[in-house]
Amino acid sequence: MPPDETLVVPGANVVTDIRFQSLSATEQANLPVTFGQVFAVGNVSSAQSLTGRLADGSTVPLQVNVKARHADGSLRHAVITAKLPKLGASQTLVMALASVPAPAAPAAVAPTALLDGGFTAAVNVDLNGQRYTASADALLRSGKYTTWLAGPLTNEWLVSAPLTTASGVAHPHLTARFAIRAVSGVKQARVDVTLENTWAFEANPQNFTYNAQIVVGGQTTYTKTGLAHVHHTRWRKLAWYGAEPSVHIRHNVSYLLGTKALPNFDRRVTFSEATLASMKTGWTGSGTEPMGTGMAVSYMPGTGGRPDIGLLPGWAATYLLSMDKRAKDVTLATADLAGSYSSHYRNKESDRPVSIVDFPYMTVLGQRSDTYNPVTKKLEAFPQCTVSTEACATPHTHDSSHQPAFAYLPYLVTGDNYYLEELQFWSMSNVFQGNPGYRGAEKGLLSWDQVRGQAWSMRTLAEAAYITPDADPLKSHFEGFLNNNLVNYDTSYVKTPPNNYGVLTGGAIVYNGDTGVAPWQDDFFTSAIGHTVELGYSKAKPLLAWKSLFPIGRMTAKDVCWISGAIYSLKIRDTASSPLYATLGEAFKVSTVDLAGMPCAGTAMATALKLKVGEMTGYSDTVTGFPSNMQPALAYAADSSGAAGAAAWTVFSNRSVKPDYSLGPQFSIVPR
Repeated sequence: MPPDETLVVPGANVVTDIRFQSLSATEQANLPVTFGQVFAVGNVSSAQSLTGRLADGSTVPLQVNVKARHADGSLRHAVITAKLPKLGASQTLVMALASVPAPAAPAAVAPTALLDGGFTAAVNVDLNGQRYTASADALLRSGKYTTWLAGPLTNEWLVSAPLTTASGVAHPHLTARFAIRAVSGVKQARVDVTLENTWAFEANPQNFTYNAQIVVGGQTTYTKTGLAHVHHTRWRKLAWYGAEPSVHIRHNVSYLLGTKALPNFDRRVTFSEATLASMKTGWTGSGTEPMGTGMAVSYMPGTGGRPDIGLLPGWAATYLLSMDKRAKDVTLATADLAGSYSSHYRNKESDRPVSIVDFPYMTVLGQRSDTYNPVTKKLEAFPQCTVSTEACATPHTHDSSHQPAFAYLPYLVTGDNYYLEELQFWSMSNVFQGNPGYRGAEKGLLSWDQVRGQAWSMRTLAEAAYITPDADPLKSHFEGFLNNNLVNYDTSYVKTPPNNYGVLTGGAIVYNGDTGVAPWQDDFFTSAIGHTVELGYSKAKPLLAWKSLFPIGRMTAKDVCWISGAIYSLKIRDTASSPLYATLGEAFKVSTVDLAGMPCAGTAMATALKLKVGEMTGYSDTVTGFPSNMQPALAYAADSSGAAGAAAWTVFSNRSVKPDYSLGPQFSIVPR
């Protein structure tokens, strides 16, 4: 069941609240907790920060590390740390986040106290009879760290280095990354370890099989023998130096949805105990280990409905609506395992995900000659595997057309740098995979792809632009790519519409001998643009207005029967060289000729279709059916298109057969 979200802590300046659920059978004192929080525009001004307030009126000082701000300067996203005075056994403690005048920005702190207290952490790899090592404490002592969190309660430092032999020989491909989050005043730190094989332009990329070991404070926290580390992938493990806090952090779902950082999933959807329990009991086997894919499908291009697909995958939407620990664990763990696909290319010079701003002609599609940069007069092709085919074989296949939203929600709620980079890696991969000639080189255009590929790439791009920290150099890259795409779509569809019913045509008319489109793919795109508008990118509003014509028309347009509104393919011209039909009604008359003359939604139509009266075609009772695919697009259209949108939503919501979204809520988006 969803948590009780009534704001129980009084105060006019309360923005939202957080619930801390103890997982311990004993009381915990001075409990450190760190979490990410997204805020609605204007809720916390540029002159304000936050304090914690408990139901008894006492306050809890907070460390607020601002990561991103809205255009008006108000807080968009922050990583927040509190030290709870006590948390009773199995207690759930509610803490309000209340706005207060902003103090001076916290100063960065060196890791001196942690190191002087005896902290050590290392990763060891035994490869081809040779031991390679990287030491977090040695890297911290060198001073070559980046501060991720700073303040009086906790400090987090990011360090990285190639794995090296005892004699100092660095491995050309394998790199260790540590995020060390130290709790101030005690010997306690979270140790976040990532092992990468991701360099974009290092010669001879290949897979490596080794034995891995992570050691923290002299204790082995993880071992894996025979780990097959695939090229351009990475894996992650967490450990604690000192005691690990035993607490589950639950966000206020209504507030999260109200920020519009997330789609408006239907809060009425609830989940059985059996469903939530199965998420924990089902989390077993090699698929949950490094180089597994967790809840995600290994071969993304596979067809058919599945929980991966949507603005959020089914498992993440289940976590969002329930705030259940088991669903959260699976969601975060699957985001960890998003590193298992060969979509991770890091620029060794910048130490960031590689960007087409720096390499406008790099690509994974097309000929090597296509990567020639006329300015630098160099090829920007990624090095090829020259060892053997087997040495670069990948067990998983990724694509943009079926790509889950792995890391956006995990980053929102945790503030972990690993998830931020996952979001950035995937967005960059979507942008640079296209041939430079098709994507406009450094413009990063997506219109060359399948419609569903455009949809999910736009979703991920908008999220990366929205949530990437303001101080991150990649912020401007993602915002630039997003702007370029919106300008391109505006030019192609809004300023000179190819049709008056809002359906994409570029690369989309590939059904029925190049005469038809797939409305369900088009719906994915409309929902992605609706999400982009809600993230605050007003330049997308004209595109959403035009795109909304399509889902609205399929419910209410003249000569269209809404029963077939979620049709699998819709013919929009007579032949591959014919002009498009003038109206949506004409397209439906041709595409549903077998229903001609029957009253819409009547008994005769239901009998002919072997459906119930008022039941839509396209597997209306399933959570992945075509009406379900349509629902988010129609919800965004209902919010953006006034009376026409509201009327179309009313028709849709009154259909007689609907899915049970408790079995998979990824399309359970409703108007605001």
